[in-house]
Amino acid sequence: MPFLDDKTLNEVTKQLANMQAPVTLKYFTQPLECMFCKETHQLLEELIAANPLLKLEVFQLDKDTDVVQEYKIEQIPAIAVVGEKDYGIRFYGIPSGYEFSSLLNAILMVSTGIAKLLPDTKAWLDGLQEDIHLKVLVTPTCPYCAPAVMLAQRLALYSPRVKAEMIEVSEFPHLAQKYSVQGVPRTVINETEFIEGSAPEKMLVDKLKTVVKG
Repeated sequence: MPFLDDKTLNEVTKQLANMQAPVTLKYFTQPLECMFCKETHQLLEELIAANPLLKLEVFQLDKDTDVVQEYKIEQIPAIAVVGEKDYGIRFYGIPSGYEFSSLLNAILMVSTGIAKLLPDTKAWLDGLQEDIHLKVLVTPTCPYCAPAVMLAQRLALYSPRVKAEMIEVSEFPHLAQKYSVQGVPRTVINETEFIEGSAPEKMLVDKLKTVVKG
């Protein structure tokens, strides 16, 4: 049974019609002991039918070790959204529910190269002296999670010093425990600090300024 019925695929096709440059979804999986790997692969196979500029490459975690190391893949299923270069945008877990919109948004951003950010945010990012690694912990049924993921992705697209990950915590309970997740979204900053909820851009940047030098 397909994930995307004809109506949904038509809507997705319309959304991705503004793609300008090719985007490759690099998908990392393995045959056994992976929750939703098969389902995620099927979803991506259906998605790439929406636009000829969209490509899918599949890698095995235990076999394609060079690629796994190159893209610093930490768990599966994993998706790296890559355009003319790798912007550090990752999805861990199946991007279903509200997070499907995050994936579409990432594809469009990477394809167009447009990151809609405040001028003050861009100026601060231009002066960054340290790297920022954002892990946005989500669930598919959380309506506030997708905006938090998209904001992190915009920062990553604009600055080579920022990496942004979506992590679907119900698939990775050890990460939920590690990061003391009581509610989502929860954005972990460089493994040391966090911000709760879908924070506005200025609030997130103000928090980042307390963690790294800009």
